[in-house]
Amino acid sequence: MHVTEIIEKKRDKRPLVKKEIIYLIDSYLDGFVPDYQMSAFLMATYINGMNEEETSWLTDAMLYSGKVITHNNKKGPLIDKHSTGGVGDKISIALVPAAAACGISVPMISGRGLAHTGGTLDKLEAIPGFSTDLSIEAFLDQVALVGCAIIGQTRDIAPADKQLYALRDVTGTVSSIPLIASSIMSKKLAAGLDGLVLDVKFGPGAFMTDIGQAKNLAQTMVLIGAQLGKKVTARLTSMEQPIGMMIGNSLEILESIEILHGRGPKDTVELILELGAEMLILGNKAKTLDEAKQLINQALTSGRAFDIFVRMVKAQGGDVQFVLEPERFKKAEKNIVIEAKDDGFIQKIDSRKIGTAVGMLGGGRFRLEDEINPRVGAELKIKIGDQVLRGQPLCIIHADQRGLDEATLRIKNAISIGKEPVSKPQLCKDRISTIN
Repeated sequence: MHVTEIIEKKRDKRPLVKKEIIYLIDSYLDGFVPDYQMSAFLMATYINGMNEEETSWLTDAMLYSGKVITHNNKKGPLIDKHSTGGVGDKISIALVPAAAACGISVPMISGRGLAHTGGTLDKLEAIPGFSTDLSIEAFLDQVALVGCAIIGQTRDIAPADKQLYALRDVTGTVSSIPLIASSIMSKKLAAGLDGLVLDVKFGPGAFMTDIGQAKNLAQTMVLIGAQLGKKVTARLTSMEQPIGMMIGNSLEILESIEILHGRGPKDTVELILELGAEMLILGNKAKTLDEAKQLINQALTSGRAFDIFVRMVKAQGGDVQFVLEPERFKKAEKNIVIEAKDDGFIQKIDSRKIGTAVGMLGGGRFRLEDEINPRVGAELKIKIGDQVLRGQPLCIIHADQRGLDEATLRIKNAISIGKEPVSKPQLCKDRISTIN
């Protein structure tokens, strides 16, 4: 087979066969296919899509490009959660220990930021010493001992996806249903799960801006799970505005610590309770969603989730003093306050513009080799629907020197004020599941 012919078939909207997909993925992993050819294939797939069979074969090829983990000493049902990416999406940081406090074992293999969205690994690495690069053996031991672990992909876990994930980020090919579905499901199922909860985002700040596209993605991933005998539930959630008030790596850790103390923004807590409840249902730890939400809330308000978070941070080499004394986190050099120019109501907060602005400040990557500055970010003071007065702070930009002027302009343009009241967005919409 010739790689060029495979690219041409996808370019010309002709379906690929299983052996072509396996050959392409294996050859890329072996270094025979260079980045520029794989980039061409990704763009052709982004434009022309894949059918159901192609998506399933791509998932299989990436899943079995490495090891599929077996947990011999699990403490409870192995349930994970994955988000398709959002601005201010720090949900996993508090959700994982909360679920573990309720008897769920959470072997989370997570990712880094993509395009305008932040990554859980980048956020956790804002804690000095925290390592997301564990061996499979250390990963298994920690899940058995602590009840949870959050790591990146090792060389052995879906290595083909790890390479494609980074390449998609810098080639404008992130928001493709078959590429997202196969990426998520290959690395998640490689963790040896019993069940998976998917947070599929839609709206202006999501990769799937249209709710119909998001539903298609959710259905695709639930179908892949069903084909492989796994319990999967997908929730469609709004990315009409950033999640919580903090956007940026250290800032989102600080907000997560607040949530782990039973406080924090209402929308972030709501999403943690909703997704956590689904995890408990899949793990047979509760009979109803209402009962499950109460259990997750108790884990947060009682301090049990925070205790497990501290244990997880310590087990992964992080300096727990930063968690116990959050004032230790280094602050950015400058704080720029953006104020309301008029009285009125917040009509719009463009998540994509804010996420991109934080990236310009150094909080995200635009190239593979870019380094993250954990200190920078944006601290919102408002939500859609809030009434504001002229001169009232809308956002505080935490910045060093990089990209400050352009980032400030983008954030100013991201927030719209109008005279008429508007309704607050509904956070959680549809639910798709392999179970009732």
